[in-house]
Amino acid sequence: MEKEQNQNLEENKKEDPILEETNKGSENNDEKENQLEEKNPEDKILELEDKLARTFAEMENQRRRFEKEKDEAFEYGGFTLAKEALNLLDNLERSKQILENDVSLKSSEAQKKMLEHFDIINKDLMSIFLKNNIKPIDSLNKKFDPNLHQAMMEIEDDQKETGTIVQEIQKGFTIKERLLRPSLVGVSKKSENRVIKDEENKENLEEK
Repeated sequence: MEKEQNQNLEENKKEDPILEETNKGSENNDEKENQLEEKNPEDKILELEDKLARTFAEMENQRRRFEKEKDEAFEYGGFTLAKEALNLLDNLERSKQILENDVSLKSSEAQKKMLEHFDIINKDLMSIFLKNNIKPIDSLNKKFDPNLHQAMMEIEDDQKETGTIVQEIQKGFTIKERLLRPSLVGVSKKSENRVIKDEENKENLEEK
């Protein structure tokens, strides 16, 4: 009788999927415990050292990111203010040009004195800009660079290589390594007669 009851219990275990899964879970837990027990102290120390090294590396990366953001905020925090300050320099230059072209004051002592004051103010502003790493872009007679210059017109000039800056309409500036505003420039191009002549010379060379 007892033997038959045991057989019935075994058959019920096989037929009951929940009981079977529970048994499997218990077996898996036993396996994990056995694996942990199998790890010797040296392996455990190595595993802890690896985790500690990863944690320190992550902390160091976060520190570097913070330092970089802090430096950029310090170096470029006045970017907007500097850009607005350039308008003051532009207005000063326009006022000087108007004064120079004023026929009623032409060559007068008053005009001379005022132009001198404009120059002094301009030099003071440029000095302040340079102290704050705001530098003018050197453009005239340089090769056009789209990263620094903005072309406003093309000017025929057979004496200059095509793409050379021959006129500066508005001076550009950089702050540190960043462009504050591009220089507005006029670039050279060959005249139509020169282009035709160059094409004819090229054809003659190819025929030879």
